[in-house]
Amino acid sequence: MNTAIAEKSTMANGDIPEDANEHCPGTQSESAGKSDACEGCPNQEACATAPKGPDPDLVVIAERMANVKHKILVLSGKGGVGKSTFSAQLSFALAAMNLQIGLLDIDICGPSIPKMLGLEGQEIHQSNLGWSPVYVDDNLGVMSIGFMIPDPDEAVIWRGPRKNGLIKNFLKEVYWNELDFLVVDAPPGTSDEHISIVQCLGATGIDGAIIVTTPQQVSLIDVRKEINFCKKVGVKVLGVVENMSGLCQPLMDFKFMRMTETGEHIDVSERVREYLREKAPELQNLIACSEVFDSSSGGAEKMCREMDVPFLGKVPLDPQLCKASEEGRSCFIDKKCQVSAPALKIIIEKMIEKNGFSSMLVDSA
Repeated sequence: MNTAIAEKSTMANGDIPEDANEHCPGTQSESAGKSDACEGCPNQEACATAPKGPDPDLVVIAERMANVKHKILVLSGKGGVGKSTFSAQLSFALAAMNLQIGLLDIDICGPSIPKMLGLEGQEIHQSNLGWSPVYVDDNLGVMSIGFMIPDPDEAVIWRGPRKNGLIKNFLKEVYWNELDFLVVDAPPGTSDEHISIVQCLGATGIDGAIIVTTPQQVSLIDVRKEINFCKKVGVKVLGVVENMSGLCQPLMDFKFMRMTETGEHIDVSERVREYLREKAPELQNLIACSEVFDSSSGGAEKMCREMDVPFLGKVPLDPQLCKASEEGRSCFIDKKCQVSAPALKIIIEKMIEKNGFSSMLVDSA
């Protein structure tokens, strides 16, 4: 499928048109096309004569979502905190529990989910039932604008109404069949995409949101806003995950450098490893950790106590998890991610237990 499908997206009902006058009352307002602010607007006549009332698209979306048991949003206040990595690994983990999983990527301008699921270069196909997700396995389907763009380096330069239109089309047109979980990977912040997904899925029931952050204040400041957004729009916060919580990896995986007086770095890794093997073999199995981001203020755990939301746990910055994401594979299938995979497993199990999803695991067994 190419960009022709993406261009099918239209302005969501109730949105303000891109070329509207300042102080536009909105297309669904009773004063649309009639107020003083509408004078001279190119949309004035259309707005004045357009039917008002409930959005008919929401009925179609509700029908599509009728076979989706649970819907989870994955959010972040700040970009670059590992939200999409968490969404991908959460989906892998749930699918490994023999559940039917859909992963919907609504990060329109920065879709990274296709790469993180090993699906780069794939395309969407249409059938008489709708748009078909791209499948990693029989029980893990994915939908993203990344499948619609022929050139992965092409920038998506869209205003809010067009983004909202595509999100609506994802919800109306994609045929997921029956799902246990629909995981929605949203862009950072609290912008058009977040409002659209909440409005479109609100009537069908959103179980809640998992919010991903890093430990330092510059990230937590924005996460507080994300939590307040959830509270204002009535989305339950299922929990907060502190990602990149210190760099941790096996001691023997580190690179050791000696810095000269001139500031040059000389690699002495092999000498150090040889020394450890000969002189201190008991140290070879140690995990070495170092704080990357300042967490002296208490990090996400303290913030959760202050804002009365659940804290799900910490995931260390693990180079092997980064590699798994780059290669589009689950971190749970082998023992390479020996630091991060157990932490993620504990967090996901806690989320399942605390939010009443445990019965699904029994049903799927």
